[in-house]
Amino acid sequence: MDKFDCHILEILQSDCALAVNDIAEQVGLSATACWRRIQKLEEQGIVRARVALLDGAKLNVGVTVFVAIRTSRHDAKWLAQFHAAVSTIPEVVELYRMSGDTDYLMRVVVPDVAGYDRIYKRLIHMAELSDVSSSFAMEQIKYTTALPLGYVADT
Repeated sequence: MDKFDCHILEILQSDCALAVNDIAEQVGLSATACWRRIQKLEEQGIVRARVALLDGAKLNVGVTVFVAIRTSRHDAKWLAQFHAAVSTIPEVVELYRMSGDTDYLMRVVVPDVAGYDRIYKRLIHMAELSDVSSSFAMEQIKYTTALPLGYVADT
């Protein structure tokens, strides 16, 4: 990956709806060369998807809840059951397996506390959990989907 690829990625991260001609002009390549690079980045899985970012508050899911989960079960059967259960809950927008005291950390978006309570009740019925600790975000200070590109080495 070279400086052209990084510049293309930077542009796509800020607005993936730009026309290839516009991206090519900003990067300093022909439209064909730019399009080929984008195709290659997609084929390599570096560009996983092109999506629209939506405003949760305007869609009535403006409350963000971070949920720390601990379990006493760490076997493959439980893991499969838990993953399958969580994948059926659209309000769970992120889920991570963690190191340390917390086994899983999830980010949930809901309209209000009652909406989260419904998700909580679903979770505790779907899988055996030792502890569920929820924290409601009071204010979003920074949010980005853009990844830092300064760590990409030229190849």
